[in-house]
Amino acid sequence: MTTDTPLPEDPAGASEPTAADLNPEIKIAELEGRLAEMSDAYLRAKAEVENIRRRAEEDVAKARKFAVEGFAEAMLPVMDSLEAAIATPGAAVETVLEGVHATRRQLSSALERNKVVEVNPAAGTKFDPHQHQAISVVPAEQEPNTVVAVLQKGFLIADRVLRPALVTVSAPK
Repeated sequence: MTTDTPLPEDPAGASEPTAADLNPEIKIAELEGRLAEMSDAYLRAKAEVENIRRRAEEDVAKARKFAVEGFAEAMLPVMDSLEAAIATPGAAVETVLEGVHATRRQLSSALERNKVVEVNPAAGTKFDPHQHQAISVVPAEQEPNTVVAVLQKGFLIADRVLRPALVTVSAPK
């Protein structure tokens, strides 16, 4: 079965072969030139990607190496205060106690600036296993599963538990 469908006409009019179509050596030379260009572009792109990867690895390594730099800078005044206290061995107890309180305030301020937050639940606070660690369960007059006493404060760093608060919890009735 044959159909009489006309062949599509060449939009440029009569199709005459070019010199490259007639001479395979010219076509091969053209293709080899394009291949060389593409190979060069590929190698340049590959080198650029490798450079970006290497720079990113260096940046990550530097970030890890110096991640505590800000925190360490915040701790230096605390260290200076402690060394000053040690340097005055004959100081009165009241003076030393006053210095200890001032140093503690410096330390608290430095921790807060670095997003280290104290977890110190008040008595009667509902026990939260994500932030508290129950050391013992005792009978108490308050609601079951609430904090009776804090044995050791806990700390969060950027909403992540660094150390849970050690607490005593009220027993179920």
